[in-house]
Amino acid sequence: MTLPSNYTRIAVKVGSNVLTRQDGTLDITRMSALVDQIAQLRSAGIEVILISSGAVACGRSELRNMPLGTLDTVDQRQLFSAVGQAKLMNRYYELFREYGIHVGQVLTLKESFSTERHYQNQRNCMSVMLENGVLPIVNENDTVSITELMFTDNDELSGLIATMMNVQALFLLSNVDGIYDGPPEAEGAEIIRRVEAGRSLDAYIQTSKSAFGRGGMQTKCSIARKVADEGIAVWIANGKREGILTSLVFNPESARFTCFEPVKIKD
Repeated sequence: MTLPSNYTRIAVKVGSNVLTRQDGTLDITRMSALVDQIAQLRSAGIEVILISSGAVACGRSELRNMPLGTLDTVDQRQLFSAVGQAKLMNRYYELFREYGIHVGQVLTLKESFSTERHYQNQRNCMSVMLENGVLPIVNENDTVSITELMFTDNDELSGLIATMMNVQALFLLSNVDGIYDGPPEAEGAEIIRRVEAGRSLDAYIQTSKSAFGRGGMQTKCSIARKVADEGIAVWIANGKREGILTSLVFNPESARFTCFEPVKIKD
């Protein structure tokens, strides 16, 4: 497995359930802690690409007192995303500015990965940002997405970004510690810390989805397997735990996680 100390470029996906409280409002304290950790990684010479959920949940909480009963699901999602994305990026901008870190927004669509021209344009854009010290913050452009053309969730998007940008590790931060060998609430259930190539986890995956996101552990496992097959280590961990990201990178044995080992090590 690639040694954490050798990472020079990583992708970090943060789920809605990490960035929002139970009432759906943005958890600024958690966002600030995440920014603190990313700043530490960058100080250590590690390039970071952040794939951040939270726009729809953020917009929903912002507009919770408005009468939206006449809007269908797609219309509501587009409205929430338009309002929430602006608020989310503004928070990131202010928090990263305290460290002198410039951030740039990258909104993408699933169809943007289907043609060579769009694919190269996205990769070139983020490459230029990284070369100039700008932190890319990526999200799906929900304001113009329609159901049949949407990503499964941002886990799928993060997997595509990780592969496209040739990162060495992808960190999927949710509100769970990893994949357990039984129901997490059951006595004696333990986290499966390392998943070797070819190992099936079907018996351990629950199909339930998160409260604010579109995916679940089944999606994470599927994406993690595909990305690991491309030679990228994939870590699933609880983004609400203090210092989880820096622990995974610098001292993983002190943290709780499930890691999908890469099939081959990228140069």
